[in-house]
Amino acid sequence: MNPEMYFPTRESYRQQMIELRDRQFQMCCDLCCVDYLTHPGRTLDDGIRPERFEIVVNVLNLDDPARARVRVQVPYPNPEIDSIYDIYPGVEAMEREAYDMFGIIFRGHPDLSRILMPDEWEGFPLRKDYDIGAVPVQFK
Repeated sequence: MNPEMYFPTRESYRQQMIELRDRQFQMCCDLCCVDYLTHPGRTLDDGIRPERFEIVVNVLNLDDPARARVRVQVPYPNPEIDSIYDIYPGVEAMEREAYDMFGIIFRGHPDLSRILMPDEWEGFPLRKDYDIGAVPVQFK
């Protein structure tokens, strides 16, 4: 089953997700981020300008069954996009993870805080330009 593919702009992202929900795509099973800093080449719809970050959302219609994938380009240095928490409440933790690991700001999210890293952590570990550090390990 090949998914329907959508490439909305940041501005039309929320409306696209509302339309999918209204078409009985009841479940958001995945929301993640990709950093294309070191791999800019990818297949996009005509007229879609590639940006550094891409939010990928997969939704399911459990009655049909059908799948839809939404890919939204998010620019750097302004990595902000609207939250879809009020449309698909199950994305609460997924949006927090994309924030924690990549620094994507989800406007309107009810609790956009770190979920994997300590609160005092600086930076976003899954960004391609994040400095690789070292933690000394002691063995006995």
